[in-house]
Amino acid sequence: MKNKELTRRIMALAMAAALSVSVSPVVYAAERADAQTIKEDNQPAADAEESAEEAEGTAEEGTKTEYPLTITTYDYDGNEIETTYEKAPEKVIAVYQGSIETMLSLGLEDRLVATAGLDNEVPDDLKEAFSKTNYLDEFTPSLETVTMLEPDMILSWSSLFSDKNLGNVTNWIDKGCNTYYNSNTRPGGARTLENEYTDILNLGKIFDVQDKAEAIVDNIKDVINNTLEATKDAEEKPTVMVLEPLGENITNYGASSLGGDMVTQLGATLANPDASTVGKEDIIAANPDVIFVVYMPYAGDDPQSVMDSQLAVIQEDEALQSLDAVKNGRVYPIMLSEMYASATRTQDGIETFAKGLYPDAAID
Repeated sequence: MKNKELTRRIMALAMAAALSVSVSPVVYAAERADAQTIKEDNQPAADAEESAEEAEGTAEEGTKTEYPLTITTYDYDGNEIETTYEKAPEKVIAVYQGSIETMLSLGLEDRLVATAGLDNEVPDDLKEAFSKTNYLDEFTPSLETVTMLEPDMILSWSSLFSDKNLGNVTNWIDKGCNTYYNSNTRPGGARTLENEYTDILNLGKIFDVQDKAEAIVDNIKDVINNTLEATKDAEEKPTVMVLEPLGENITNYGASSLGGDMVTQLGATLANPDASTVGKEDIIAANPDVIFVVYMPYAGDDPQSVMDSQLAVIQEDEALQSLDAVKNGRVYPIMLSEMYASATRTQDGIETFAKGLYPDAAID
């Protein structure tokens, strides 16, 4: 399609604007795969069902939730609100990648009345569970569609709880349908690892699967602790920039971003912690030891091509050849979904950052 590159550039500019002023999900792919293609791409391997059945018999009784349970979440504008659960929800709509994958990781596919909004394939170990869900044709379900499904809980991102999309948080709660959204998409809120932990643990409480939620969070924390232990004797920790080329703009994930918090908690130093966008001269002035380049392949894209294209913006630019990170071959890719409202992909992001920051460390 001859206009595809032009379309991508236009969409990239729109995405840059969205990331700078809001927390809208990244929905600017030039060509988005249809729902049927997404379903086919997420079919489990032939032996996955047998493995899943074997795993079912190993579950142990753990910490139990006592209902009624009160959970703090937020409205569309980012104000704190409290929601009360008399029991675990049974008809949940999960919209967007992290929402779906968290439910599946917690073994809650039977509680999902519908799913929507996948940009990437779910991990292989979740495909069997995903195949049992009702994946909608609409990437972002309309209020009419959601209302017809009669949910008792909606799980998504903050920006989708608008009157134009899923509907108003307060209105749903008044109707007896609780809502919850990823805390790192809260307007004006902090973007931290702690928020991702809290969301996973809260969902564990809501659905009475606390041990599963705690195990996910503990595994993430173990990667951080093991990395810090393995690098505790290092004389110097690396300086880092996390960059996402978007057309003529380059987004910088600094101290106020989840990606920035990840690398900081791994012991590295952000070379330019305060800027939200940077130019080539800013990158040269910072001269980080390591650069992570953010890429995002959407359903229908070739992931390798998208990754290579993003890396080339930094690695092949003549003006950036003097950078230590470029000269030393320390420019690494990281997927946006692993370090932006990453939910259960948070561990993948931490591991990617750790390997790039400390390639010679023996991290368990």
